[in-house]
Amino acid sequence: MPPQLFYWHLWTDTHGISRHSKCVLDQFTLHHVGNAAAQWNNAQPRGDSTIVFTVQPVGWVGSWHENPAPQWIVPLSGAWWVEAMDGTRISFGPGEISLGEDQNCRPDAAGRFGHRSGTIGDQPAVLMTVQLHRPPVQEPGHFR
Repeated sequence: MPPQLFYWHLWTDTHGISRHSKCVLDQFTLHHVGNAAAQWNNAQPRGDSTIVFTVQPVGWVGSWHENPAPQWIVPLSGAWWVEAMDGTRISFGPGEISLGEDQNCRPDAAGRFGHRSGTIGDQPAVLMTVQLHRPPVQEPGHFR
């Protein structure tokens, strides 16, 4: 039975409000890699990307902003939270996956725009981001 891998997708709805949706990668196929035993793979569309490693200090809080590009974000150590304009706040620990795709937001009456985020606990949050050089898609869970 193919595995499923869950991720949180931060996306922008048609009203310009950022929202979190829990989504699933479920298009795994069993393949051999060289002479190694078969493993489950879910290959995403090929494209230009930039990998950025980030270390957010203890107590760091980023004020309201959009992600610089659609990007996969994976904490490597420490913990981190992300709050959407709709008020939902999700916490992420090592290995939990987020897709930040909140471009094209519109500021709301409270001044919220995109998302805000910050570290949790007494360790820096070390994140790996894979920025995708492609336009955002305003539909939750479009990566499968």
